[in-house]
Amino acid sequence: MKNFLLSLLFLITIQTIHAQSYMGYFSDNYAGVQGVLFNPASIVDSRFRADINLFSTSSSLNNDFYGLSLFDLSKSSYDVSKEGKKSPSKNNGGIVYSDVMGPSFMFNIAPKHAIAIFTRARAIGNANSLNGELVAQIEEGLDDANDFNINVGDPNFVGHSWAEIGASYATVLLQNKQHFLKGGFTAKYLLGGINSYTNGNDIKTVFNQTNNPLTSTFGTTGTLTVGTSQDFITGNEDVKFDGSSNGFGFDFGFIYEWRPDYVSYDLSNAKAVDNNFKDQNKYKLRFGLSITDIGSIKYKNSKQEIYNFNNILTQAQIEATDDIEEFLDLYAPPTTTYSDRKVNLPSVMHLDADWNMHKKFYLNLNGNIGLTNKTGINSSSQANTLIITPRYETKWFSYYLPINWMEYSGFQMGSGLRFGPVFVGSSSVLTNWLSKESKAADVHFGVKIPLYQNKFKDTDNDGVLDKTDACPTVACPAENKGCPWPDTDGDTVLDKDDACSTVAGPVENKGCPWGDVDKDGVLDNVDKCPSVAGPAENNGCPWGDADNDNVFDKDDKCPTVAGPVENFGCPIVDAVVLKKLNEFSKSIVFDNGKATLKAGSTEGLDAMAVTMNEYETAKFTIDGHTDNVGKPASNLELSNNRAKTVKAYLVSKGVKEDRLTAQGFGADKPIASNKTAEGKSLNRRVEINLMK
Repeated sequence: MKNFLLSLLFLITIQTIHAQSYMGYFSDNYAGVQGVLFNPASIVDSRFRADINLFSTSSSLNNDFYGLSLFDLSKSSYDVSKEGKKSPSKNNGGIVYSDVMGPSFMFNIAPKHAIAIFTRARAIGNANSLNGELVAQIEEGLDDANDFNINVGDPNFVGHSWAEIGASYATVLLQNKQHFLKGGFTAKYLLGGINSYTNGNDIKTVFNQTNNPLTSTFGTTGTLTVGTSQDFITGNEDVKFDGSSNGFGFDFGFIYEWRPDYVSYDLSNAKAVDNNFKDQNKYKLRFGLSITDIGSIKYKNSKQEIYNFNNILTQAQIEATDDIEEFLDLYAPPTTTYSDRKVNLPSVMHLDADWNMHKKFYLNLNGNIGLTNKTGINSSSQANTLIITPRYETKWFSYYLPINWMEYSGFQMGSGLRFGPVFVGSSSVLTNWLSKESKAADVHFGVKIPLYQNKFKDTDNDGVLDKTDACPTVACPAENKGCPWPDTDGDTVLDKDDACSTVAGPVENKGCPWGDVDKDGVLDNVDKCPSVAGPAENNGCPWGDADNDNVFDKDDKCPTVAGPVENFGCPIVDAVVLKKLNEFSKSIVFDNGKATLKAGSTEGLDAMAVTMNEYETAKFTIDGHTDNVGKPASNLELSNNRAKTVKAYLVSKGVKEDRLTAQGFGADKPIASNKTAEGKSLNRRVEINLMK
């Protein structure tokens, strides 16, 4: 009788499985495609180029009735009912959950966009409002009681398994200095598996003991509702996913990162080797919010049986039944209906905060809040949890230490690690190792192919990445694929700049030898007239003859005035010119008895200077003369000074000084008689003569 009551009232209360998967691991920045199960936004701006899950699973044990020494369960001598620590209450419960992730992947399709595709099989069972005090009472000797009156209450159980195919998209929503925000969305196609539920309503049991099985009676009141999508209760072992039972679901989430050191990750300052800092975690604080498992599955032609307990059976009748199903059919024949039923997914809100304490050390705080009604008929739900996880994290290795409070089982402590493509962990393994009263046990592990974001290699630091550098150990320009430019002709002009790469030539001529277009023997680089032949002495240009007197300018002492060759190209001063000069000299007037020019008497001198400059090679004598009035010595000095005055004036007008000679003769060379005034006037003169 005792075993029967235990089986009837608490079909699954002793061992249950906790509903939160991959605890401690999903907060890792290298969780990859597993991270999308908790927050779809996690896959964008991730540390992966791509992440491929081959196989991973997560399971855990969680209840609030039995505390066990899980490490002793394998011992044949361990008796769960005797050595287990019971915590009975009128509202015990637990959760059954299993999660298997099949081939799945995520990858970045652009710097600010990422997608993921995943496959997943899941099963969850909820047990709530179970009278644990009744279980304890039955185990402790209910059979010895003469009679009993038991209030079973409103026990509720829901079991649900399904498969899902999910497609996720995530993008960067904001990137402004220290503020970074990303969001993600997952759409899921759901394929129904098994859905079953049992719900009691005010079930009470009365047993009257008479020490005679034929007269001892067992009576129960209340209602029990049992439903299933597949008739597995009757022993049907061919349980499978039902293609006609399907539905849709979705997840969404946001992640904000505070990046106070954002200047260090400024892309405008990034080098190619930095790979836009894709391999770096850039935040000091990270906050996440997501809601997962929004949606439902519609089961076709689902079976529901309602048992109305209001009969009295004898102890003999009960003990004659082979199993619970036979008992129920005998005791309270059900009302059976078949209809389509919608089963909601166990929606959860995830809150996450991650602190980069120092370099590779992090501290994560995660809260999971179930959003569905735990006591509703056929209502799957997930347990509320709070997890604090310190971790050490690198690209190839992570170690995490989750410390968590879980609904039903209380505080647990575990450990886990990730090593390249393999991860394994448990959020309760340390508690189970140390405690003899553990109410939870879980484990997760997986194998994947991680393709990390890497800082690119540039061995020679020439700005050309090794993967495209044809000469990765020699620093050279990017234009030549990281290799040195050749210099085939050895003229120090690199082939890329050498217009004549096979013939040596100077740098100034782009590596080509200088030519001689006019064939005058003067190379074009120094030939000032490269298209007209000319002597080297004139820089390759022909000699000029500006005055067209057949005397080249180089030999022409008067290049601007035509003159005969015999006079070096200068005009010859003849008697006509001398006469002209002396005509000009007649207008020269000095102050009386002095060597100074009288005002207004320089017009003739100006004309004289112009004429002298036309005959650049001619040299002239300026001869001063006086009459015989006065002392001879004074007259000689006066005539000499007046000649010098004329010379000085002509020099001031541009006549070269070395072409002029000034001298005085006094009264020694009269041209007329000094006895008359007219003769004296003629004798006071300045004469211009050619220097012999």
